[in-house]
Amino acid sequence: MRYRYLTIAVCLLLLSACGSQSARAPIDARNNQSTTAKSSAPRAAAKKSSGDYTVVERGDTLYSIAWAHGLGYHQLASLNGIRAPYTIYSGQRLRVRPAVRSNGVTVAPLRQGKAVVASKPVAAPAVKPVARQASTPAPAAASNKPFNGPWIWPTRGRVLSKFQSNASGKRGIEIGGHADQPVNAAGNGTVVYAGSGLVGYGRLIIVKHSENLLSAYGHNSKLLVAEGEYVSAGQMIAKMGSSGTSRNELYFEIRKDGKPVDPLKYLPRQ
Repeated sequence: MRYRYLTIAVCLLLLSACGSQSARAPIDARNNQSTTAKSSAPRAAAKKSSGDYTVVERGDTLYSIAWAHGLGYHQLASLNGIRAPYTIYSGQRLRVRPAVRSNGVTVAPLRQGKAVVASKPVAAPAVKPVARQASTPAPAAASNKPFNGPWIWPTRGRVLSKFQSNASGKRGIEIGGHADQPVNAAGNGTVVYAGSGLVGYGRLIIVKHSENLLSAYGHNSKLLVAEGEYVSAGQMIAKMGSSGTSRNELYFEIRKDGKPVDPLKYLPRQ
């Protein structure tokens, strides 16, 4: 009888041990789930831009991306082996900083105005997105002709803030006015961007006047021209508004060779 009780006790101990092992199994499963969740978190939080690259989104143009990253459009094109008419694609990965070789030497982008195309373009995603042309080429007489003015004021109003060469961020002038006040092209050129994809500019228009001169018109309430459209100096291209800001105003900027310059040195005296 004593041996029978001993046998039963041993069996109970064995069953208890098996039960404790099966109870521990879901803990490993939970740990695996936790690891999987952590590893997938960075992918879910992936940003549009990194330090050296940006990903093209619907509505972007080569000009707007160059503008956002402080580059001339020729620089951005040459960094990525893109030829005129500068067609880019939604989902395409573009380099926005020069590459650095293993020996630490920076491979500088080509000088503005000399758009020699690199031998191998940056690889695009395998999925074929819908083509997004950066801009429609302007008529040959307009796009290749040096622009020497005359410049005109893009709207009437008091200058609320002037150009500051050492400022960070946007470097242009702000002109006060009222809602839906006419905004005019400051010179002849071609619209190379019309949209609201650049943070801080609201509804924005960028006009290409020559190979090295661009002008921008921000915070509009309504855009009246489309990308690829040729505009003449004084032509109404938008209505003043407060998109991207707290008051009705026009943000006006001129860039030469991709760098902001003082618009008051180009505009006639009021």
